[in-house]
Amino acid sequence: MFTDWSEALEAESLPLDPTTPQQHAAATRATARRSHDKHDLTLLLDALGLPTDPDTITSLLPLIPETGDHPVTNAPALSAFEAMALSMHTNGDSEQKIREATGLSDTELGDLIANHGMPRESTVPAAIDVPVIPLPVSNSVQDLLDWAAAHPAAAVRNRATRISTDLAELTERRDTEAAQRQAEEKVARIKADLERAREELRTVRAGTRTTVAAPTAARTGGSGRTRQELAAIRTWARENGHEVAAQGMVPKRIQEAYDTAHRAPVRKAG
Repeated sequence: MFTDWSEALEAESLPLDPTTPQQHAAATRATARRSHDKHDLTLLLDALGLPTDPDTITSLLPLIPETGDHPVTNAPALSAFEAMALSMHTNGDSEQKIREATGLSDTELGDLIANHGMPRESTVPAAIDVPVIPLPVSNSVQDLLDWAAAHPAAAVRNRATRISTDLAELTERRDTEAAQRQAEEKVARIKADLERAREELRTVRAGTRTTVAAPTAARTGGSGRTRQELAAIRTWARENGHEVAAQGMVPKRIQEAYDTAHRAPVRKAG
């Protein structure tokens, strides 16, 4: 209870949301589907406070089940949103608008319309063919899809279309991933070949440096003689009374004397 009269008066002045025409239509159509005849329909509408004018009654007559045949009796009761969806669909509202107003999904709306024998909004051609896409399915599954695609019930045809679309998307994803794996394997092989080529190039370069760096004979100083030749000159010089150091340069005069002593004699002609 309100303890402050100002709050009570303010609350009393708040406008109440009236019943919308769509809600009225949904209620009348739900009532018509559960009526036995025209008289029963009039009494039910009057009891619910819904319009009972002749035009309304006439428009609802096609929804009354035939006498002695009440297929809706054992069917689960429609929720307010489902009844509103059927009413809006009969009034020609688009399925998108119906989904926005009722919160039903596309599948729920399609099954609801199909179960009540109403033509659904044509978003695909009347004769639905399975897309001409190579599908990785067995013959039995393909035969089942073909049967569903030609089924008179819109819900079955729509489900066949959704399944075919899903299979096509899965096929495309499988092929894409397979192509990606092949590309990755190819890149890996190319990288391995490149690394082997680089290793071979490094080996060749290392062998070339070793060959160039190895001297054929070690030359010392500016005499142009090897260490072995200078050692032989020092030995000869000491044996022939010349004084030479054990290391360092050998005097030029001693080298010339060594060359003269070891030069082959020239024979005279005659």
